[in-house]
Amino acid sequence: MSGVIVAMRRTLLSCTSLARNSLGGLATATLWPGSSAQAADISALDSIATALAFNRQDIAVLAGVLALLGFSVVSAILLVRARVGAARDAVRLRSRIGDLQVEADSYRALLFAEPQVLISWAAGDDRPQISGDISLLVHQDLPQRVLAFGTWLPPEPALQMDHAVDALRETGEGFLLNLTTTNGRAIEAMGRAIGGQAIVRIRELSGLRRELAETNLRYRQLTEETELLRGFAAAAPWPIWARGTQGGLTYVNDAYARAADAAGITDAVTRNLELLDSADRTDMERALKNGTSFSARLPIVASGERRIYDVRAVNIAGGSVGIAIDASEAHALSSALVRMAEAHRRTLDQLSSGVAVFNGQRRLAFYNDSYRRLWDLEPAFLDGHPDDSSVLDRLRAARKLPEQADFRAWKAKLHEAYRAVETAKDTWFLPDGRALSVVTTPNPEGGVTYLFDDVTESLDLARRFDGLIRVQRETLDSLAEGVAVFGSNGRARLFNPAFAKMWKLSAEALREEPHIDTVAAWSKPLFDDARAWQIIREAITGIENRIDVPLKMERKDGSVLDCLIRPLPDGATMVTFQDITDTENVERALRESNEALEAAGQMKIDFVHHVSYELRAPLTTIIGFAHFLSDPSTGPLTPKQAEYLDYVTKSANALLALTNNILDLATIDAGAMRLELGPVDVPKAIAAAAEGVQDRLATDRIHLRVNIAPNIGSFVGDERRVVQVLYNLLANAVGFSPQDATVVVNAIRTDHSIIFTVTDSGPGIPPDMKDKVFDWFESRSHGSRHRGAGLGLSLVRSFVELHGGKVRVDSAIGKGTTVTCEFPTDQAQRHAAE
Repeated sequence: MSGVIVAMRRTLLSCTSLARNSLGGLATATLWPGSSAQAADISALDSIATALAFNRQDIAVLAGVLALLGFSVVSAILLVRARVGAARDAVRLRSRIGDLQVEADSYRALLFAEPQVLISWAAGDDRPQISGDISLLVHQDLPQRVLAFGTWLPPEPALQMDHAVDALRETGEGFLLNLTTTNGRAIEAMGRAIGGQAIVRIRELSGLRRELAETNLRYRQLTEETELLRGFAAAAPWPIWARGTQGGLTYVNDAYARAADAAGITDAVTRNLELLDSADRTDMERALKNGTSFSARLPIVASGERRIYDVRAVNIAGGSVGIAIDASEAHALSSALVRMAEAHRRTLDQLSSGVAVFNGQRRLAFYNDSYRRLWDLEPAFLDGHPDDSSVLDRLRAARKLPEQADFRAWKAKLHEAYRAVETAKDTWFLPDGRALSVVTTPNPEGGVTYLFDDVTESLDLARRFDGLIRVQRETLDSLAEGVAVFGSNGRARLFNPAFAKMWKLSAEALREEPHIDTVAAWSKPLFDDARAWQIIREAITGIENRIDVPLKMERKDGSVLDCLIRPLPDGATMVTFQDITDTENVERALRESNEALEAAGQMKIDFVHHVSYELRAPLTTIIGFAHFLSDPSTGPLTPKQAEYLDYVTKSANALLALTNNILDLATIDAGAMRLELGPVDVPKAIAAAAEGVQDRLATDRIHLRVNIAPNIGSFVGDERRVVQVLYNLLANAVGFSPQDATVVVNAIRTDHSIIFTVTDSGPGIPPDMKDKVFDWFESRSHGSRHRGAGLGLSLVRSFVELHGGKVRVDSAIGKGTTVTCEFPTDQAQRHAAE
């Protein structure tokens, strides 16, 4: 209060001083002419001044001081009151601010009690304020990356968030999104426009809110799925229906209503129109009652037309649902496929190739008769649908598969065809010498089809063809004759060096395949006979009357060429040129020499044949009289006479046998020999031949061992000649065998022949003599006791070849000799083929 008084005093003094300094101004103001009221006031002041003994100037000063004093007092009082009120308001405001701060802290604590991020934009301000747990979304040091939604959200949710925030800031449109971050967190993003600000709150969902969000999401998904299924069912062209627990219809689609001839969906449900026959409905109800589903292909009359449908029905909670899919085309195609498959099977069964089809379970589903015969498998085994491995194992046990070092790995590689998509080809070389082409084809429906072809002959032919081509090429190149092959177009396709050299042509020019006219033009300096070249050209380019055309060409250089134009099967023509200049002079001499040799040979044959016949008559007489003398009825003989007569008889018989052999060879050589065909009993023929050498076996103490196969049977042939062949073989073997040795006779039967083998343990035949043992009068003792005319093996070969068979000699020095004779079993078929 004292401060206030001091202030008032200071103010009063200031006012007094101010009044004195401005006394003149105030006097002037008081004396300023004015209205009558102002004059009255001045009069009053004068009266007061007179009463207080003040003059006018003092009164004016005093009045001013008093006014200023009153103003100061009032101002001081108002100032004091204002300062007291301000202090009181400041205390109240500070208390209010504290309360608000406490309340704000409470709200903030409550707001951020769970992890969340707040983003706010003031009106007209593009700079956002970001607060909260930034680490929920991005790194704590990079809060601004929260607005880069693509850094913590997948692309599609990030784009959705961008659009929602833009709509919130531009139009104030709020949003609520449930999203999943790239690290798998479930969050809720909510945007609102509050107090002119756009605020986005992002928080992690957990507990009940997360379950609620997931439930809402699942509800929306199920709603969309339900609408999708309802739309599909309504638009589906197949009848679809649903039944309640009592079996009545609760839902059908338009297709069902049309198929049931109903006016609409409501009419079909109300009238409970059935699509299936009563028997089919009973089967469906029974199946649904015993299980959970029903499936069948049934005929249904839909819209007045009978068609085939695939009906499916399943139990669901509170009833069942079903669908009928039109399978008429599929049924027709299936029936056609079955018929086609059956026709295919019948066709495959007629093929010569072995076919085996294994299904997806690797079991044999089909095989043809060629497959069974190829592997010689029992029908009972194949009809049991064995698996692929079992078939291979059985074939391996029978040694009918290629020998493999690792059979399991080979079989696993073969079974890769079940997983392959392309056809594989291979060639199997079987132990029995056959070659099979194996084609494995994966089936579209699963499994593999094996195709087996016996390519033994084709491979052999291919090898022989390749070899023949190489041999032909080498032969052509090494021939002294000039050879050129022209195509059907008249161009040179092949030539040898001798051709180019003979006509002095360039090999490079010939490789350009010149036309025959060009070749003729090049060759005219050596041979200018237009007629001959025209004949060659017509023979090469002609289409009809393709025959061999021989020509003799005498060229300007004095040489003579023998030309032969020969058409080839493929339309080509081969032209050969042989230089016969040196040989033409000696050709006649050679021809005369050949004719002389042929005449000498014929003379030898005629001489042998004639002498043999001439010897036969006296030999027959000698043998007859020898037998007559040895007969007791002619009288007794002395021992010496009997011995001499026995020598005469044996020598005469040996000479007769030799003569007969010579006659047989001469007859065969002349082509006059004819076989008397009939059944030949093999054991009987061997016994007859062995009987003829019994005396020699006994004399030389040689043992004869005969091995005859049990199923040998008989074959068609000339029995007398077969016995003669076996006798000559046995006689030859006995003659070359040492004493106390064994001669072995074997007889076996194959598919097409009877094979006899006679083996001795003699000295063997030298390699240089093997090719001569079948010649006439070739006889070598080789250190043995054997002596003969050398006709036995010649007769053997002649008689066997006359039967259409073959003879082979296998021998080793010091180890003996084996002669093999092979007779075909069917002579009638052989002669028909000939």
